[in-house]
Amino acid sequence: MRLKSEIWVKAYLRRCALEGVDAVLARRGDVDAGAIYIKVSRLDGTAMLFGPAPSGLKGESEERRWQPCLGSDASAETEADAFLERQITFDPDIWIVSVDDRGGRHFLDDWLAPV
Repeated sequence: MRLKSEIWVKAYLRRCALEGVDAVLARRGDVDAGAIYIKVSRLDGTAMLFGPAPSGLKGESEERRWQPCLGSDASAETEADAFLERQITFDPDIWIVSVDDRGGRHFLDDWLAPV
């Protein structure tokens, strides 16, 4: 069984805090099943954006998988913000977690979908 979105986000925020990384909930979505997006700002005008990987991947029904939304490298932060605005228009139930880390740490390595 998959964790509810709210529980996953709370756990992720706690993980960031334990690592000494600033992370905040920028948008609250549907408590049970809202899609979660994680924007990692590198504090230099660039950001990485991670969103849900397509369904049907091995293990996807039990645990969440992530994929870069704008390519594997950091993009302009404004590009990440525009992407998120389009997603909100399409699905108003999404969650957005905003992480600030110069090193671009996202703590999703174990959950990234294969490219």
